[in-house]
Parts: sequence; C-alpha cells; structure tokens
Amino acid sequence: MATTNVVLKSAKILRLPCPRGSSSRSRRFCCTFRHPLNHWGSSHKQSEGSFLFYSLRSRCSSSSSAKGREFLVLSDEELMRQCEMDTFKASGPGGQHRNKRESAVRLKHIPTGITAQAVEDRSQHKNRASALARLRALLAVKVRNPVDLDDYSPPPELLQILPLKSTVRSPECGPQIGPNNSKFLPGMQALLDLISTLDGSISETAKLLGLTTGGLSRLILSNDSLRMAVNDIRISKGMKPLK
Repeated sequence: MATTNVVLKSAKILRLPCPRGSSSRSRRFCCTFRHPLNHWGSSHKQSEGSFLFYSLRSRCSSSSSAKGREFLVLSDEELMRQCEMDTFKASGPGGQHRNKRESAVRLKHIPTGITAQAVEDRSQHKNRASALARLRALLAVKVRNPVDLDDYSPPPELLQILPLKSTVRSPECGPQIGPNNSKFLPGMQALLDLISTLDGSISETAKLLGLTTGGLSRLILSNDSLRMAVNDIRISKGMKPLK
C-alpha cells in the first residue's frame, strides 16, 4: 500500500494522465509511472513494489503494436533497458565448477512479456549475449505489426531477404540477405506481418512480393523459425501447414 501511494503521488506531481473510466488500480499503476532500470536490467532479487509494478505493467502491454518494428532496430544496450534480467543456477558444462554460480540468464522483455534464456556457458556475460540474441529472434517471430494493403509496397528490410527473382526487388537492394545476417530478422518480421494480414495465404502474399507461390514457399521453408511461425499463422486460420 505504501509503494502504491508513493507511485500515485508521483504521478499527480508529474501530472501524468490516467485512463478515464477505469477503476483498476493496476491500470493506473502501469500507465502513469515508469520504474527506472539500471544498465543491465534489475536483478532477480527485487523489492516487493518493483515486482508488483512489472507484473501489472505486463498485463497492460500488447504483442501487436506498430512499435513492434522498433524493438528490432534497438541497440543491445537500448533493448536491455527494456528487459528484466534474472540470473539462476542451471545444469550444464563446467565440470566441478558446474552449478556453483548463477551464470544462467533469463530476460523478460517488459513491453511484450516475451522471455528468452541462455544456460549453456559458465560465463554470465556470454549467456546474457546469447539470451539477448534469442530475444530478438522471438520478437521478430511473435510480435505482429499492422499492414496497410492499400497501395502496398514491401519495406526495404523485406525486399532484402527476397530472392533475386522477385519482380518488385530492384538491383539497389543488393544481394539476398540470409538467416545468418543480423538484418534478416527485421525482414522476417515484415514478411510474417504481411502473411498474417493476408490470413496465412501464401499465394496472395507471393503476388504482392513479385514471386511465384513456389518461390515464396521455398524462402519460408529455408529457415526453421520462419517456417514454424508461418505454419502457426496458417493453422490458426484453419489452413494446412507448409511442408
């Protein structure tokens, strides 16, 4: 109660707007006060107030937002500032030193609630980097953005991952970018956004991208994460998965 009163007083002092017509304390709590994070996010030993803040705030967040594209272009430092970091002990390599240190890392992306973890290395620093890379991939796969189909034009990040045979792809796009390139994730996210908007139709998506249905299918099947994400969309729409 004391923590809530402090937060609400802070919101009044800063004159931050609260949603009208809401009697939910949690909604006011998450929308009017931003908890400061340190450089690497908070540790697993949090105060009761901060834990309540994050758990309530995650309920007000949506995984479908126009801001979803912005997450993937953030630097590692900027993305970490949006995360809550947890360290813990986990089995893995290391011989006699195994499990003696909390080197495993779990990251929770506060705006979306998406989590990623890494446990395979004895170095907490390396596990943190691995968890962050996995979080980026999950953001690309799970966060959908709205697409306006009126006069649709593929964004540059999507054009870069398309095969050279695409009729909407200009030579200025350069060589096709593959999954091992860091720029592949924004392109994959844009492709999934389009497929989701078209209710999982590969043929309709292919038309907008200047590809044959077979050409787009081969691109999708060339990457496991992309294939599984597309199939999740198709299954949710009552369609058969790609094989």
